[in-house]
Amino acid sequence: MRACHPERLLRAVAREIRRHALIVVASLLLPTPAFPQAAAAPQEMHHRHGDPMAYIASLDDPARDAYQKPDEVLKALALRPGEVVADIGAGSGYFALRFARAVGETGRVYAVDVSPDMVRHLNRRLRDTGIRNVVPILSDPNDPLLPDASIDRFVIVDTWHHIEDQPKYLGLLKRMLKPGGQVVHIDFQKRELPVGPPPGMKIAREDLVKQMQGSGFALVG
Repeated sequence: MRACHPERLLRAVAREIRRHALIVVASLLLPTPAFPQAAAAPQEMHHRHGDPMAYIASLDDPARDAYQKPDEVLKALALRPGEVVADIGAGSGYFALRFARAVGETGRVYAVDVSPDMVRHLNRRLRDTGIRNVVPILSDPNDPLLPDASIDRFVIVDTWHHIEDQPKYLGLLKRMLKPGGQVVHIDFQKRELPVGPPPGMKIAREDLVKQMQGSGFALVG
């Protein structure tokens, strides 16, 4: 796999979304791995989880692009044909379908989510659009349920605060990454913002970096 350029990725993503996001890219210290989804219109989106249809509508709202900046994120990630990507907290497929176009027919995207409603919705979208390189995964809350040594990049966007047993999850990510793989976190800064969860549910960048390093990852940007 061609070496990635994490510093360029960080600069590009941060330049576009620094007002709302923290970005952390890390790699595993031994065989080698790394670490970015959720969100919606303002904070009320986080109150819609109990209404699946309303939440899906929020996730698919084109207005989301204004702060999530998917084109800039894709450009910064520079996904290559043939890569295997796991979108953790894939929801309605907002990023997963974009990743699918980037990795092409020879690549694969695992769209991982704990919600049966989201997985059914995404299955319908894939059937209706004819997209064949996205595999929806109904996961456990603390286990992505993916094969060992199968993933080039985990992308976790605005989702980390939903993971209850984060140390266990990191251990599983390490097992599931291929040598040279990455985990990419994109999340909201830990302060009041017009989008995302309340500050109490967010994680500060320095705390996330410390957590990753404590689990055997190394910051690469």
